Amino acid sequence: MRDFEGKVVIVTGGSSGLGAAACVEFARRGAKVTVAARRKEQSERVVRQIAEAGGEGFFVQTDVSKSADIEAMVARTVEKFGRLDCAFNNAGITGPTLTPVAEIDEKGWDETMAVNLKAVWLCMKYEIPAMLKAGKGAIVNCSSMYGLVAGDVGHAAYCASKFAVIGLTKVAAVDYAHQGIRVNAVSPGFVHSEMVDPYVENAPELMKELARRHSAMNRVGEACEIAAGVAWLCSDAASFVSGTVLRMDGGETTRLY
Repeated sequence: MRDFEGKVVIVTGGSSGLGAAACVEFARRGAKVTVAARRKEQSERVVRQIAEAGGEGFFVQTDVSKSADIEAMVARTVEKFGRLDCAFNNAGITGPTLTPVAEIDEKGWDETMAVNLKAVWLCMKYEIPAMLKAGKGAIVNCSSMYGLVAGDVGHAAYCASKFAVIGLTKVAAVDYAHQGIRVNAVSPGFVHSEMVDPYVENAPELMKELARRHSAMNRVGEACEIAAGVAWLCSDAASFVSGTVLRMDGGETTRLY
């Protein structure tokens, strides 16, 4: 299926995990993809994977905590490919974990908000005008199942940022629907990635318990499973879908509490 033939996509946090999987999925479906990330070597590996999948890849070194980097990311994409059709604003960090609210340090809180929330707003700030020039566009922002329910592993900053991403997504969807821009979010559960795999390897019993409690399928998901959902939300098959949150966690469960 080559339903993204001729389309241009930006993926932030594209050097690994969900971002890398999304880059390859878009490429497999014919897209030209900008891999936006900080790490050069890993990103260039993803660019090669994009080519192997039948797409065209382009690496733009980007620190999403810096407004100038985000502005340049969009400008260089349009300069390279001539347009922008879709974006997956995926870059994120866990922030302080296993820490009660009153014990979180201000620096950790601010850093989490800068990367997980402010950067999503900045990405849309520059992506949307480029999409308007193309006549329409689709954006998917990465939230989390912890943007829908309170986490129980002591990471309030992460939860707050991901709840806020959903609110930001819904407002942006309303602001630009009449101009042909669709904005949605995905809320993954535990999925194999650089964020999750260290816990899988170093605390396997903890991860088994978290998977048991958080997913009716009782397993950790695969990055390619989330990527398929992201691509669908960006595709013409989802042309009447905007302002929604696609929960991708292996099935909602009542075992959270």
